Amino acid sequence: MARYDHYGDDGSTEGEQCPRCGDVFLADHGDRKHCGKCSYTEWE
Repeated sequence: MARYDHYGDDGSTEGEQCPRCGDVFLADHGDRKHCGKCSYTEWE
């Protein structure tokens, strides 16, 4: 994905980052958020 899809004009991020990896965004699957790098999952 392009950088502008994840970052605003001021460099801020809208997506939540993985607490384990720190540099990876969590994918939002509706009922959970998942990190594709380390498999960290937050259930909602």
